[in-house]
Amino acid sequence: MARKKSLRDLGDTDLLERFSESKEELFNLRFQLATGQLENHARVGQVKREVARVLTELREREISAAEGFPLDNGEESTDD
Repeated sequence: MARKKSLRDLGDTDLLERFSESKEELFNLRFQLATGQLENHARVGQVKREVARVLTELREREISAAEGFPLDNGEESTDD
């Protein structure tokens, strides 16, 4: 859960930067896999999960913004 917490602490631009870096790393790992140079096959799965985590956090923020309430504590505001 510490990883998810740290992703929530990042800003939107930082998340997009991390997404870009992870996608580039995944591309490089797949290239190494295709050429037979990959030493750590488990890293491909780790990076794929990292990409999914970042995309999930970005999507949660998008939905939260569309619904009009912050995602700080997970509760809706009850202003009448």
